[in-house]
Amino acid sequence: MLSALLERIVPATQRRTLDEMVEDLDLSAGDSRAKRSAFWTMLTLSSVIAAGGVITDSTATVIGAMIIAPLATPIMGIALGSVQRRRTGSVRIVLFGCLLVIGVGLVFSVALPESYDLLSNGQISGRTSPGLMDLVSAVATGLAGALALSRRDVAAVLPGVAIAISLVPPLVVAGVCLGHLAFWPAMGALVLFLSNLFGLVSAGMAVFAVVGYGAGGARRATRRTRLAMALLFTVVFIPLVGNTTVTILVDLWTARAKEAAGEWLADTPGSSVTRVDMVSRTISTSTSAPRGTCPRGAS
Repeated sequence: MLSALLERIVPATQRRTLDEMVEDLDLSAGDSRAKRSAFWTMLTLSSVIAAGGVITDSTATVIGAMIIAPLATPIMGIALGSVQRRRTGSVRIVLFGCLLVIGVGLVFSVALPESYDLLSNGQISGRTSPGLMDLVSAVATGLAGALALSRRDVAAVLPGVAIAISLVPPLVVAGVCLGHLAFWPAMGALVLFLSNLFGLVSAGMAVFAVVGYGAGGARRATRRTRLAMALLFTVVFIPLVGNTTVTILVDLWTARAKEAAGEWLADTPGSSVTRVDMVSRTISTSTSAPRGTCPRGAS
């Protein structure tokens, strides 16, 4: 049954060979000098583009950086090397690549004044508070990317996968936040990147093993790889659960505050609750009412 399902998902006639996969994902295979030159050039340019998009709060610019960012290649190389049970140097490339992108974000952070409210920027605030759904999306995107890499006939979906998985922008945001000594937002952006990293590697390992790229038909990674993935999952899962829980509680408390304020305004025709905000442990509400009216108990 598994083989029949595999044949439907990745038909043998469209399945890429292991040599083709290694050529595309292993930057140390083949003409490694040319591959790495292209990788570092495109990663630097995508980082600069992403930083510019983040600083100017331009979604289109950030998406452009996602499309050309090559960081997913060595990450998928980690997945392929894991099921092959061989070292490819992809981990080191990803590590130095992350440091490069964060460094670019640090440099661009000087363009923002010290008094700048980072969370008022949608490109920053949207990447500093990840939740469990981000991890779910990352795993699903990793599955799509691994399947696209395994098949010759669906390579056209890879740009969409590049947009869906956010790798370079969170690292740039982390650098910008670190440049302004905003350590908690920077940690949030790093957790988002790590969740996407875990999603890509874990999904890639699963797909590549099932398709048959494992060493000698092996379907299990080495003990060291499993321990590393378990540690990465723990580092990612705990803060994501905590942040998701806090978000749910804040939504619940603000909804109750809005309901209570609505009951307080019930005797004032035309009045309404316009906004409910929660800062630390304090909930504040904004209301509107027709001129000349005053809600019961207000002064």
